[in-house]
Amino acid sequence: MEKSKILVIGATGNLGYHLAETSLKFCHPTFALVRDSSFSDPIKSHKLQCLSHAGITLLKGSLQDEGSLVEAVKLVDVVICAVSAKQTLQQKLLIRVIKQLGSIKRFIPSEFGSDPTKAQVCELEDGYNFYAPKIEIRKLVEAEGIPHTFISCNFFMKVLLPSLVQPGLKAPPRDKVTIFGDGNTKGVFMNESDVAAFTINAVDDPRTLNKVLYLRPQGNVYSLNELVELWETKIGKKLERLHVSEEELLQKIKV
Repeated sequence: MEKSKILVIGATGNLGYHLAETSLKFCHPTFALVRDSSFSDPIKSHKLQCLSHAGITLLKGSLQDEGSLVEAVKLVDVVICAVSAKQTLQQKLLIRVIKQLGSIKRFIPSEFGSDPTKAQVCELEDGYNFYAPKIEIRKLVEAEGIPHTFISCNFFMKVLLPSLVQPGLKAPPRDKVTIFGDGNTKGVFMNESDVAAFTINAVDDPRTLNKVLYLRPQGNVYSLNELVELWETKIGKKLERLHVSEEELLQKIKV
């Protein structure tokens, strides 16, 4: 079967870079929509050079530029957006373009993380809900009847595991560790390269069309207590456990 042509938006980001790399690795003709400012950023520019040398076609444009979106979307069969959470609502123009052109076989919006429709959010005083924009985009995609797949990959290892889920630390503690709640709640921790592989494999899979794809490999599911025990085995010593209740944690966040 002929491989779908894929457009990646957000290819200079952590996940987006893996998505673009993996798309090419899996033999998909791959394009990346890139803002002009990215070429003047040393880190992003280096990433773009690597992608270009690997064979990915770079297209200048942005989520705010309708003309560039139209030209980019016309070239491909699948659009994958991997912009940051702060840019979630900026996908609205892209959705409108995809709807108007009507040629896209699959759209994967930038929802990567926990399923926003299932996550329980404790509302703080400012009323901010991290998941609300993602829910809004999901509902818009569904309402427009755009062929889609939503990727629910839960937590990225790179964000939480280096500190053993300890706020403010860059390395695992060696004396004391904070346990939130009873420490038995399970979490799913995914490597970005694995998320990219699952995502690219889904684009031509009819089983994932108009579905939510949940990534939960059994070996990636751990509670905080289990992670601490693994770390204690590695360093050969027991850590002092400091327990923080949900109420105490919410109070600290407010402060």
